[in-house]
Amino acid sequence: MFLNAEELDDKFSIEGELGFDEREEGMIFISVSNKHAEADISLYGAQIMNFRTYKTMDILWMSPDSYFKPGKAIRGGIPVCFPWFGPHKTDSSKPQHGFARLMNWEVVETATLTNGETLIKLQLCSSEATKKYWDFDFCAEMTFVIGKTLTATLKVTNTSATQFEYSCALHSYFSVSSIDEIKIEGLNNTTYYNQLNGENYTQESDFLDIKEATTRHYLNTESDCIIHDPVFRRSILVSKKGSKVTTVWNPGEETCAIIEDIPDDGFQSFVCIEATNAFDYMIRLNPGETYETSAIIGLLE
Repeated sequence: MFLNAEELDDKFSIEGELGFDEREEGMIFISVSNKHAEADISLYGAQIMNFRTYKTMDILWMSPDSYFKPGKAIRGGIPVCFPWFGPHKTDSSKPQHGFARLMNWEVVETATLTNGETLIKLQLCSSEATKKYWDFDFCAEMTFVIGKTLTATLKVTNTSATQFEYSCALHSYFSVSSIDEIKIEGLNNTTYYNQLNGENYTQESDFLDIKEATTRHYLNTESDCIIHDPVFRRSILVSKKGSKVTTVWNPGEETCAIIEDIPDDGFQSFVCIEATNAFDYMIRLNPGETYETSAIIGLLE
């Protein structure tokens, strides 16, 4: 049963650290402020929108033109792509990147950890609503740990009587000073699928510079990435677990101009580096099995 903001506050708030608040279109948000960092999480989509340690400005990027209404995805932060990544393979009428980011998730736990970090656990289980899109029983949990680093974990359990297969991504948007100024480290000598031309390549250079529209899926890699941003005088460490594909995306100027919920110049201020399981690296779960995919984000000291 879904609770309203007041009921959630009564049950799950942590005095001086975590609270709930209802905003646009009845959407409910969690606000976290602990000794390490601040964050905002939407129950719609189980989507963290902002994460900032006390040493810096926002690490995640949110579009100023994002929709906040049922049926529309929130643009920015870390959207949860599940149970498919990208367009549906056989039915283009089904939502891009699955239905998880378009549904309300339930709060199941909040806690203060011993080191002062804050834990939030949200849940989405199969229902009549999910079976309109995907005919399997499942239970998905998103767990966030807010501290000096942010850990976001998607845990999927197969509660069906049969095996199922899914793809997913933690579609992280990172705030940068300018797409022209940053360098991404950690993907050298890695094969990638260039979605824009359908070809495979191997990145030979130590750093990725983004000078044009980019949709690259780096395959069979679990390596850390670092976004070096000399103008903001910071480097963002992007780690992951349980993911074999790293997706790097920036729409570029031409595509950005036709995306309604991003300003025309918005492509300049973000880059996506995503913990993905897709293509030849989809997840297969037998009944009762569980799988976890995590993104771990923080600043290099």
